[in-house]
Amino acid sequence: MAELTHLDAQGHARMVDVGGKAETRRLAIAEGRILMGPQALEAIRDGAIPKGDVLAAARIAGIMAAKKVGDLIPLCHPLALDSVSVDFVLEDNGLRCTASASLTGKTGVEMEALTAVSVALLTVYDMAKAVDKAMEITGIRLIEKHGGKSGSWYAPGRPA
Repeated sequence: MAELTHLDAQGHARMVDVGGKAETRRLAIAEGRILMGPQALEAIRDGAIPKGDVLAAARIAGIMAAKKVGDLIPLCHPLALDSVSVDFVLEDNGLRCTASASLTGKTGVEMEALTAVSVALLTVYDMAKAVDKAMEITGIRLIEKHGGKSGSWYAPGRPA
């Protein structure tokens, strides 16, 4: 079994020391979906949600969340991100959200991309729940990462 990197010799939690690692260009892309009924989807598409522009608010929320991962997830390093993007595609039964995070640094940005998707989709739910309380957030996953010692990785079924 591989050594557990977030535990010290006594089994206590610790932040991994990345001080000796080389800086590399790192990129992570994550995705997720929010399923909803046609009324909510139409209201979002048409800008008819009373709380305002759902996708604009969700995009900003996702970007802000990526910047706060070091505060939200124990043992994650606070990172100086170079870029975060959050995009949406309207689908037949909801929205697909894709987020990317990148930097040149000593540790990866997978958690930042995943957090951006999660919070963006939660924001969609919050803003549209008056129209559809049965919305379902699903399928949040890492789909691609690049950089670091392990190089590039693609989710199964995703073209390299």
